[in-house]
Amino acid sequence: MTATRPLPVTLTGRHVRVEPLTPAHLDDLFAAGGDDDEVWRWLGPTPRTPEALGATLSALLADPSYLPFAVVRRDTGRAVGWTTYMDIDVANERLEIGWTWYGRAHWRSAVNTETKLLLLTHAFEDLGMGRVQLKTDHLNDRSQKAIARLGARHEGVLRRHRRRPDGSWRDTVYFALLADEWPEAKARLAERV
Repeated sequence: MTATRPLPVTLTGRHVRVEPLTPAHLDDLFAAGGDDDEVWRWLGPTPRTPEALGATLSALLADPSYLPFAVVRRDTGRAVGWTTYMDIDVANERLEIGWTWYGRAHWRSAVNTETKLLLLTHAFEDLGMGRVQLKTDHLNDRSQKAIARLGARHEGVLRRHRRRPDGSWRDTVYFALLADEWPEAKARLAERV
């Protein structure tokens, strides 16, 4: 199978619906995690107002290197975070899942597990990707554990990789799943959902 470029799509599971991010999601997103320093600790400046979060959302939507999705809880119909496909390289059959955040009330819930199950299934089985990577700050232990629970393998650390919002330098921890590892990881994720 030749890999294909991802396009906006809606992916539906039992707990969440992953749909193209739009400005219509802004109010729900701000209610879920805007003005929460812990949610935004590793992402950038905390959006203190809906307008500030709207500016971040607009910048994300305007950048063609990202394909952003809202994560919507099916039981409430409300967006509780967002995630993206990024660093898309069809010729080399790879992409990254990143720029992910959820309101704190949804941490360690079925929301992240099922969102990643839907996105990984789409990437490997529909788009024909051979590699999906995820990365995080080396100090973000919670994120590293969440990524490892997905079945992704720790690949290494890029030292002094990028600046944090406070101006300090971060080391970036890389994880990845390969297409031949996906069936086993998928089975584990499906059990957890």
